[in-house]
Amino acid sequence: MKFAKPKLSKILEILFFLLIMALTFYAVFSRNDLSEIISSVRRLNPFYLLCAVFSAVFFVCMEGFMIWYLLRLTEKQISLLRCFSYSFIGFFFSGITPSATGGQPAQLLAMRKDHIPMGSATLSLMAVAVLYKLVLVLISFGLLLFWKKGLSAYLGNYMAFYYLGIFLNGLLVVLLLLFMVHGNWMENLLSRIEAFCIKIRLCQPSEQRKEAFHHLVSDYQETLHFLLAHKGIILFTALCTFFQRCSLFLLTWFIYRGFGLSGCGPLLVMALQASVYISVDMLPLPGSQGISELMYISVFAPVFTDTLLASSMCVTRGLSFYFLLAIGACTALFYKISPYSQSR
Repeated sequence: MKFAKPKLSKILEILFFLLIMALTFYAVFSRNDLSEIISSVRRLNPFYLLCAVFSAVFFVCMEGFMIWYLLRLTEKQISLLRCFSYSFIGFFFSGITPSATGGQPAQLLAMRKDHIPMGSATLSLMAVAVLYKLVLVLISFGLLLFWKKGLSAYLGNYMAFYYLGIFLNGLLVVLLLLFMVHGNWMENLLSRIEAFCIKIRLCQPSEQRKEAFHHLVSDYQETLHFLLAHKGIILFTALCTFFQRCSLFLLTWFIYRGFGLSGCGPLLVMALQASVYISVDMLPLPGSQGISELMYISVFAPVFTDTLLASSMCVTRGLSFYFLLAIGACTALFYKISPYSQSR
């Protein structure tokens, strides 16, 4: 299969990802003794380490399960293993692109290679995406409503990032709902924004862009009809999304126990990890690199001892991001999907 020639924007995205990763590694290891971190990691309890690995893999595979569950409404012969692969591909491309913009296009490309109708693929992915964001917003508001003092105490100066995360995720959910409920109005708004950008010469007129706007609105309206027509199934999928989210937050507690620490319960550790995730989720950094590590060191300083804080962060981020990113890269390679093939 021939891939399209790399575009400058794609090359810059990859270079930006590698630069952020290099700076993150430098910031972490320049302030800590690498040999001490390695020594600490070697003392991890194997049982809790395996639990943490399972939590990380479960997080991605649960999305694959939900894609499979929704696709089976129209595609009876779809393979669960294939859907797991779509999820890992989505994780990889979301991780290397700013604000996770590359995940769904890559998943659609993989589904097209497996001859899954684009209508069914788009509906299932959009339903999962909407529920994914909606559940995160509900968790963020729940923490703020029932544990505001605790959040403020642990997050400190990063509390502003938490509010920003709630705002950005909430705004995205509102926009998605507007696309679903008031599609024509949103399409008209997009056209007005496009006309303004053309007027100030930020972009050129394009019929393809207008057609893309129309298809975007149509897809979201079809997703709304799909959700309303399958309320019970969607409720079950939303519940699965909640457990999927919790599995990633629980991973940190497994690392905490793996280091032989006690005193902090799983709910506290999960709430802190959730607050970090909510704060950085929508920031325009590939994989939220850099800011995730900085927030972790600050927020979990009262939880882990000084000698284990950096080690716990390395293991937690290593499993919840880089480990899954490597699996996703291998899966994308198996499907022969490159960062450049998405533009075709």
